[in-house]
Amino acid sequence: MSGSRKPPAPLPTKQQILDFIRDSKTSVGRREIARAFQVKGGDRTLLNAMLKELKADGQIESGNRREKGGARKMAKPGSLPAVAVLEAIGPDPDGELLARPVMWHGAGDPPRIYVAPEHGHAALGRGDRVLARLARIEESVYEARVIRRVGVGAQRIVGVFARAAKGERAGGRIRPTDRRNKSEYQVPSDGTMDAREGELVLAEALPGRRHGLPEARVVERVGRIDEPRAYSLIAIHTHDIPVDFPAEALTEAERALPVSLGQRTDLRPVPLVTIDGADARDFDDAVWAEPDPDPANRGGWHAVVAIADVAWYVRAHGALDRAARKRGNSVYFPDRVVPMLPEKLSNDLCSLRPDEDRACMAVHLWFDAGGVKRGHRFVRGLMRSTARLTYEQVQGAMEGRTDSTTDPLVDRVIRPLYGVFTALLGERERRGTLDLDVPERKAVLGEDGRVVSIERRQRLDSHRVIEELMIAANVAAAETLERVRQPCMYRVHDAPTPEKAEAVRGFLEGLGYRLAKGQVLKPIQFTQLLAQAKGRPEEQLVHEIVLRSQALAVYSPDNIGHFGLALRRYAHFTSPIRRYADLLVHRGLIAGLGLGEGGLNPAAPEDFTALAEDISRSERRAVSAERDAADRYVASFLAGRVGESFAGRINGVTRFGLFVTLNETGADGLVPISTLPRDFYDHDERGHRLVGRSHGREYRLGEKVEVRLREADTTTGGMLFELLEGEEAAGATLPPRGPARPRGGQPGGFKRGRPGAAKKGGGKQGGRQARRRR
Repeated sequence: MSGSRKPPAPLPTKQQILDFIRDSKTSVGRREIARAFQVKGGDRTLLNAMLKELKADGQIESGNRREKGGARKMAKPGSLPAVAVLEAIGPDPDGELLARPVMWHGAGDPPRIYVAPEHGHAALGRGDRVLARLARIEESVYEARVIRRVGVGAQRIVGVFARAAKGERAGGRIRPTDRRNKSEYQVPSDGTMDAREGELVLAEALPGRRHGLPEARVVERVGRIDEPRAYSLIAIHTHDIPVDFPAEALTEAERALPVSLGQRTDLRPVPLVTIDGADARDFDDAVWAEPDPDPANRGGWHAVVAIADVAWYVRAHGALDRAARKRGNSVYFPDRVVPMLPEKLSNDLCSLRPDEDRACMAVHLWFDAGGVKRGHRFVRGLMRSTARLTYEQVQGAMEGRTDSTTDPLVDRVIRPLYGVFTALLGERERRGTLDLDVPERKAVLGEDGRVVSIERRQRLDSHRVIEELMIAANVAAAETLERVRQPCMYRVHDAPTPEKAEAVRGFLEGLGYRLAKGQVLKPIQFTQLLAQAKGRPEEQLVHEIVLRSQALAVYSPDNIGHFGLALRRYAHFTSPIRRYADLLVHRGLIAGLGLGEGGLNPAAPEDFTALAEDISRSERRAVSAERDAADRYVASFLAGRVGESFAGRINGVTRFGLFVTLNETGADGLVPISTLPRDFYDHDERGHRLVGRSHGREYRLGEKVEVRLREADTTTGGMLFELLEGEEAAGATLPPRGPARPRGGQPGGFKRGRPGAAKKGGGKQGGRQARRRR
């Protein structure tokens, strides 16, 4: 009967179609969309028209898959195909293997891809290529399951060599120093290079082994693992940081000579001083200030920032330039520096040592009484530093504790510097910069190279004096390069993505804080949130959430401004001894202002886009290496205190446990989920917490905890803690623990459910769980 027929299903809205395509794990076709929304008959024509409009608007795009009729399937822009060739790029901080698509034509970085383990097959190494089936599991996160391997890369391993046990055919085994690499490697008897028991080695993975332990051969013997200097060596070799300079670069450096005045501006009468840390190894910036004598700028200031003229010695495309470009920056460890430039330059001709004539690039800066810059002028000069001061010396002098060096400088140098700093600080506050005070700690080494203490680095006003003057000089450099139409290597910092901003907003609303919707985010809004939270129990939590929402600052020839500093343009000018980006800025200024030799060469233009990617990558490499070495030094310091309890805070919540930072040393370690009280735990990614299903126990980011140190591994730098609760925190004997398990998978497994309410949390890359921070 006609009355029993079902009415036709209503056409879906454009938003419903977009939601369906977004939530699909692979690209979808018109037939699948029509079937999902029960669109039939003539309504299919209307549906096709809607899909064409969405495609024209750029809200969907054609995928690589085709329907039976030949039409391409559709996906959200930036999506990956269902099957693609991937290249393994190594494990993430949690030990899960990451890959990237070999072909990527989308805007920005490709989505993050996690490779599911191949049971019964040798692990993929860095550079290995595979054909894999992809399924989207979160907004910008995919899971890949390998179909077959299509190429093998040479994987480098840094590890500790152990001789084969009696009865084993192999020559030995290698235990990787990378805590994310869980597999040992078997070394054939002809691949040991006569390495000794407990020796740190560099090895290369061997292809072709499908069952049992993967194989590797030793290619370099580095030294004993029990020597303190090994901690930095591990980081250097793990991150492939260049150490030795090519012979031609060293020869070029040795031939360098001090400069004469010539056409340079004579700055030697100006009492410039360097202000650095007591353990500083190079001095590339000097400062001076005075009240502006111009009657039209009453209460204003005149300052000079002088920077070592590295461009005079390191000419584009020469041997020194090639070596510096390969390094990208200097790398600093507790026991050594791996410099960007040879010592003849970094510690001699380009180091602004007291009472020695040195070539410099300098900028005169004029500010009004409120710290607003009225003007600036760059010169190429010859300077002579009046004194090498430390931050502690300068701070002490301002507080009335002078010494023989600072006493004659207080009135004519130090007080004026604090005067201009006060003005600049007012302008900084009016501008609304984001002030995230992240505590830093340093390992203090004894004469034998071993750690004697872990100290928190002081944050003094004298540090801020230099920081504000350097920022002002950097802004002046970017402005000048734009004015003279020279390429500029900007230092850019993007605003938080809409997804991260929404995640922060939702989380903070639960704490009673409000982050306005529907307007462009500004750094002052985050600063106001931090001010509201100051002194309250959740202060540390709010600080962590805001910090995690921020993008990473990078180098780029395209200016998008610097969000954190609330600046429309910014470049690095002040450290060309240790950063290649600053050297490029110097060359641009020299060329644009006609300041002589050593500028950018218009006949051989630089590829600034490629350079930006290279030096941003080098910077991340240096940061990772410095952090890894610091972890090992801290682990060695705490290795003798296993079993002791410590106060700390939860600084990361993941599906496999909690990361805790100790108050005393800043050390980070993992509380495995298996050691938590017996329960099944749901990981609330958006809420940054683990919640027990049966007993309702909750562990949340920023929460104060007490932990017991169970393990401190100096080889990997990893530490394991056990959470103490109730009487345990007071020193009671630990009761037996049942095996706690995360919801949705085996311990250490890969299984993930479709993201639900916890989607788009504050962790890295599209809402993955909060990651370890150091």
